[in-house]
This record gives sequence, C-alpha cells and structure tokens, in this order.
Amino acid sequence: MPDYYKILDVSSKASAAEIKSAYRRLARKKHPDVNDGDEKLAQEFSAIAEAYNILGDPHERAEYDKRILRAEFYSSNGEDSVFNSDNPHARRMRQMAYEKRYNAIIDRMIADERRESMALQKIIFPVVALFVSTGFVATFKPLFWSNSSTLGKLVLLGLFIGGLLHLLKRLAQGFERYTYSSNNIHDSLLDGIDEETRPYSRFAAMSFLIAGIAISLGIGLILGNSLEFFTTAMMPRMFSHSLHPEFIFYPPIVVLLVDFMHSLAIRFEL
Repeated sequence: MPDYYKILDVSSKASAAEIKSAYRRLARKKHPDVNDGDEKLAQEFSAIAEAYNILGDPHERAEYDKRILRAEFYSSNGEDSVFNSDNPHARRMRQMAYEKRYNAIIDRMIADERRESMALQKIIFPVVALFVSTGFVATFKPLFWSNSSTLGKLVLLGLFIGGLLHLLKRLAQGFERYTYSSNNIHDSLLDGIDEETRPYSRFAAMSFLIAGIAISLGIGLILGNSLEFFTTAMMPRMFSHSLHPEFIFYPPIVVLLVDFMHSLAIRFEL
C-alpha cells in the first residue's frame, strides 16, 4: 500500500490545509507542463495527484488511515516483541492502542467535515436569504424607508451598507472557495491556486446567482399581483402597488440579520 503521507511529505497528523498546501507546492514543482514532459516527473505528479485525492477527502483519508492502522497493529511483520506477542496483556495493550488511534482518526474526520460544513453554510445561508428576501420584497413592496423618520432612515441606511458589505464578503469567500476560472485551470495550478479541485466554474456560479435573483423577483411580483388587494387594503401606508428604488435596501439587510442569527445559533451549539 503506497504511503500517501510520504508522497506529499506531510505528517499523518497534518491538517487539511497543510495537505492542500503540500499538494500545491509539489504539483507546481512536478507538473509536466513545467518539466518538458519528463516521464519520471509525470509519474511522480500522478502519484502526488492520487495521494491528494485520498488525503484531501475526509472520508477517503479516514478509510486509508484505518487500513494503515490495521496493518500496523495486527501484523507483526516478523518482529518478535512483547507488544506483538500473543500474550493476553499484550493483546489488550494492542487493542487499547488501536482503539485510541482509531477514535483519533474518526474525531479528525468529524472535525474536518464540520469545518467544511461550516464553510458551506456561510455561503448557503446568505444566498438563500438573498433569494427569499428578494421574493418577499417583490411580493409585499414594503415602504419602511418612506414611512421612517430621519433617524429611522439613517438606521436603515447603516444596516443597508453593513448588509451589502457583508453579502459581498460572503459571496467573495464562496467564489474563492468553491469556484474556478475555466480559462486558467492549468495556469492557476502552476501559480498555486488550487482551482481544479473546486466544483463550480465562476461563470456557472454567477449565472446561478443572477438567475436566482431574477426568478425570486419574478415569483414575488406574480404573488404580489395576487395579494395586492389584501396587502393594500389592510395596511395601505406600509405597502406599495409598484416597485420603488428603496426596495434594493431590504434584501442586504435581511441577509445581515439572518447571518447574524445563524452565527448566534452556532455559538450556542458549541
């Protein structure tokens, strides 16, 4: 069984970030495009890519570590030692050591998955909040800005600016982590930007974002036309018959508030 940790020149306790960094460093050095098609280096690059495919995935890495662990603890390899003997005490020591290492592998896998899940939530929650709030605003067409005092408008403006900056930050983080530029995949690898491991192209992600906003807006307008009599009859000063420029204020504010509540919920879970 190949030693993937040795191939990437990292410790078996290396973090996911350290493994990715090692892969990028070796890939730039061994990539065939910078070595005039050298066959030996091409084989080394293939081994590096295979090692990263295993160690870069939490589940694959855990399975690989468990195979190494079983081979280490249940194969004496011809060694004659107390630890590798059939003595009941030695077997118990071996089992305890195995369980400790096995639990460490599982704990690391869970921690890696949790970090990845948290990173994904940081982009999913703002995007979903953006779509839902866009649809809500298009449906009800609230007039909070128009009906607010000067102080209220200053508060709304501050929340809008904060929400817009927060949304742009979250989107930038999502694009950086999950998207690649389809025109520069090979160049990006040589430059140290690990784009080929990212699942979506930037064009696809941007198209999804624009289409999501457009669809949310369209659905909201259709629902708004159906509910217009109800909303304007119940609270005519709070809702409008048509869209106003102030409506762009509200989705970023909703994103900010939703993300804030999500962050609080995560803190309480921990």
